[in-house]
Parts: sequence; structure tokens; C-alpha cells
Amino acid sequence: MRLVAFEQEGRATLGARLGNEVVALRDVVPGLPEEVNSALEALGLPGSAPALAAKLNGAPRHSLASLQLLPVIPRPGKVICIGLNYVEHAKEGNNPIPEYPAVFFRGPTSLAAPGEPLLRPKVSEKFDYEAELAVVIGRRARHLTEENALGCVAGYTCMNEGSVRDYQRKSAQWTMGKNFDRTGGLGPEIVTPDELPQGPNALRITSRLNGQIMQDSNTSDMIFPVPRILAILSEVMTLEPGDIIATGTPSGVGYPRKPPVFMKAGDTAEIEIEGIGILSNPVQDEA
Repeated sequence: MRLVAFEQEGRATLGARLGNEVVALRDVVPGLPEEVNSALEALGLPGSAPALAAKLNGAPRHSLASLQLLPVIPRPGKVICIGLNYVEHAKEGNNPIPEYPAVFFRGPTSLAAPGEPLLRPKVSEKFDYEAELAVVIGRRARHLTEENALGCVAGYTCMNEGSVRDYQRKSAQWTMGKNFDRTGGLGPEIVTPDELPQGPNALRITSRLNGQIMQDSNTSDMIFPVPRILAILSEVMTLEPGDIIATGTPSGVGYPRKPPVFMKAGDTAEIEIEGIGILSNPVQDEA
């Protein structure tokens, strides 16, 4: 199943995409909460995906092209990001292979919807692209093991975890460079685990800038695979429905290139992940 978030009657709504049409899930699930995170929890994913899909037949449909899409989780409770999680990416920045993941947070105001322009902030020209597999949490979870960790995952989506590199390096903490408004694209849809029989750690992941391939790797290059990330995070914090975990980016980012390559106004950045789809965002300068 493929889920999207869109604006309907002034509020965010969760829907299921069927080709070029979308069914609002509140039309097929009586009493479904309006708030997206609560709706996701009530749906009981991932286990309920087949039964939910069966309810979509005959339901009212909306043309996908007519909808204003939102980030797949418009207001996540937590956006937890993993740094330096691909072997070759660590090497290209002359960083040692970490023994424990680098973890930082992004806020909801840093997110952009599919097709929405990413904003290059007016204080910097070093706006870098980062293709990432993002995990969407569907069930509350604490003290997971690697064996049961994927049971809390509602699905997966694409993220362009845009980084303002000079601000990222102004201190030992990366928060400032990762939280400029509308610098992180998220979407276009949540793909439930049953649609990815190979699992999250065997997926080709690429980024393109104006059609040119910049990153081309596979999630099998992760230092900390998705189940390990979930186990480590849940040792510390409760994972809640609607939380997003960005799992790190592969090699090929802009800052270590010679000369460096950064996103600028007029560019189009695309993130593609096998089995999930393509997230596309134009880039514009902040007013």
C-alpha cells in the first residue's frame, strides 16, 4: 500500500494512492482520527495493510493531480537523523567508520512537501543534497531488538536531507545546519513493508541534480542497518507513530567534490529509491 498526505478542507488528510487516484482513508475507516499521526497509529500498520487495501474498492476517489500534497507526515513528533551511516560516505569525508551512530534531530518546519521548492537560505550558498531512506514509525516502541524491530515500521519514504554545510560546521553539533526552514524534502508517499519483500537494506538509492546522477549506491552499504538503528534508538527513547527516522546518505554529496557542488535557485533535485519512488523538488532562494 502507498499512503500520501494531502490538504483537504484546510486540514491534513491521510490517503491511499491507487494509480493516479487517491482514497481518503477516513472515508473507509470509520472513526479514523483526523490528525495524521493519530490516524497512522489507529490504522495498526504494518500488519493491517492487506485488510485496509481490501476496503478501498468502491470508495470515493480523488485525482492525484488535483491534490496539494504535504510531507508524508506533516508534523512528525520527532525527526531523528543518522549521520555518517554509509561506508563510502564516511570515507569521502575522511571520517573514521563510526562504532556508534551519530544522531541529531530536525524540526517539522525544516520539511518540504513533494514538488514544493526547497529554500536555499539567504545566509549561505553551501546548500547540499542528501539522498536518504526514511523510516516511518507506525507503533509505539521501546527496547526493541534487531529481530523484532521492523514490527513497528509503518513504511518507508524518500528524503532529501538538505544540509547547509557551513552552518553545520559552526559548532560540534549539527543542528543549525540541518534545520533551516523548508530545506528537507519528504515523500512522495509512505510505502508499506509488504511492498518491499527484499526489506529496507537491499535498495538502490540515487540522487540527481538537474538530471545528472550525483549519488548512486545501495542501502546494503549502511554501517548500521535499519533494524540496528531502531534497536539503538529505542534503547534511549520511545518511538511513536508518525516519528521519522532518516537513515543517512551515501557517498556522492556535494561538499567533498572538487570543485564542490551545491544546490542553487533554478535547480531540480530528485531522490529515487528502488521500490519506493521519486521525490522531486525545485530549489529557490529564500526571499
